[in-house]
Amino acid sequence: MREEEKILSGILFNPGDPELKALKLRSHRLSAEYSRSDEAETEYRSRLLRQLLAAFGEGSFLQGPVFFHYGCHTRIGKRCFFNYNLTIQDDAPVTIGDDNNFGPNLTIVTPLHPMLPDERKQMLDGNGCPKRFCYAKPVRIGNDCWFGANVVVCPGVTIGDGCVIGAGSVVTRDVPPLSFAAGNPCRVIRPITEADSMNRKPDVLADNHVMPR
Repeated sequence: MREEEKILSGILFNPGDPELKALKLRSHRLSAEYSRSDEAETEYRSRLLRQLLAAFGEGSFLQGPVFFHYGCHTRIGKRCFFNYNLTIQDDAPVTIGDDNNFGPNLTIVTPLHPMLPDERKQMLDGNGCPKRFCYAKPVRIGNDCWFGANVVVCPGVTIGDGCVIGAGSVVTRDVPPLSFAAGNPCRVIRPITEADSMNRKPDVLADNHVMPR
């Protein structure tokens, strides 16, 4: 089994494998090119993202700078906005739905390492050869979510549709749909309901109107 297949199967893999190193080097170069580009260079940026990512939906925007570890393991839906300093360490697949908004310094990580120092340093592969190993768990983010600044999403987490994640949160476990969650570690504070409508905040709404549902 190829090392990339091991990643996608959720088992230990060797991150120093030459094929994986080539994928990462390509992604790092494309990430760096995107980060150096001007946001007005829309066609150039679109071309880079088509090379870099598995999918990038129409109407989505990455402010930059960005860093993708593999790139080809990340799928981004339509009409998403990512503010400054996006980092996605996508050893395992990262799937992001439609109509999401992310504040600055979003970090999504999928790899995990052995807890014991000697196992983290070296283990034996199936042929008895000493190597370094890690493993990874996928991250999934639904549709219509809003993340504040400096959010970290940890390996294996699923965040449901319509969630709000507070600034500075470290999300270590799943968040159900239509939840407001925050903290380190992140926990669900309460469900999001009609009581959160801007109609309930006339001083902020001013002379604007909520769209009819």
